[in-house]
Amino acid sequence: MNFWQELHKPIFMLAPMDGVTDTVFRQIVVSVGKPDVFFTEFVPVDALLSKGKDRALRTLKYTESERPIVAQIWGSDPQKFFESAKFISKLGFDGIDINMGCPDKSVVKKGAGAALINNPVLAKEIIYATIQGATGLPVSVKTRLGFDTSLLKTPIAALTIHLRTTEQLSKVPAHWDELEKIRENLKSNVLIIGNGDVKTLQEAKDKCKKYKIDGVMIGRGIFENIYLFNDSVDISKVTPKQKIDLLLMHLRLFKKTYPDGKNFASMKKFVKCYVNNFKEASEAREKLMKTKTLDELIQQTKDLIV
Repeated sequence: MNFWQELHKPIFMLAPMDGVTDTVFRQIVVSVGKPDVFFTEFVPVDALLSKGKDRALRTLKYTESERPIVAQIWGSDPQKFFESAKFISKLGFDGIDINMGCPDKSVVKKGAGAALINNPVLAKEIIYATIQGATGLPVSVKTRLGFDTSLLKTPIAALTIHLRTTEQLSKVPAHWDELEKIRENLKSNVLIIGNGDVKTLQEAKDKCKKYKIDGVMIGRGIFENIYLFNDSVDISKVTPKQKIDLLLMHLRLFKKTYPDGKNFASMKKFVKCYVNNFKEASEAREKLMKTKTLDELIQQTKDLIV
């Protein structure tokens, strides 16, 4: 079943971000304002098919509250995409997304991620192999500007385009005007999703209307407003206590989800999401960032609530 076709347009999604959008963070987002689609952090097909695949499986954790949930994978070997798609299809995911846009040098060096933009033949082989292995799950692609438009002729369900080139990373404003050229080449049922520099839901709606696209994927904007996907919340009226309570909920859920002690330092990147825009927020963040253990971080956060 292709869940993409059942979604009300425009479609708004939280971008997959490595080290950020794990099941814990996604559950927190669900609690305050759920997007239309969630993605896992990206998982290498090599790791997923290895003997030590436990770490990869932890990355693929999700709860029913996060549906529709799409597993994002990356690599450069079509056969491994086929095998990974077969495996993922048994885990209950709603879809599979192929990362063809990651500009990280270590990924590109392996011929994966954004490197596939310059290798359209291999890119299409990967797409067809993934579709074959997905046993009916819809397959989508996330890429960047410069991709070969022949990808639009493959039977993918959706194409998300980060509107910068690989070389530009995030150093220049996203080129939303490029969508007009892309739309001209569109002669299929592929949903077109824009991505880049969108910070609010209203801005996302405006982009969809202006560029006649099917949806918008939002990434870094969630750090500035974790309630971003909730139209009914005025972030300026959210109290410091509400923010601190939410951080505490995030920390406790992290501890419950990863009792084996997943690196707690990864939680520090979230502190600024919650401890901001109130008196003495800077001093409070500095204090939290100095903590040495998860329990200490939880206790220090509790001490902020007065």
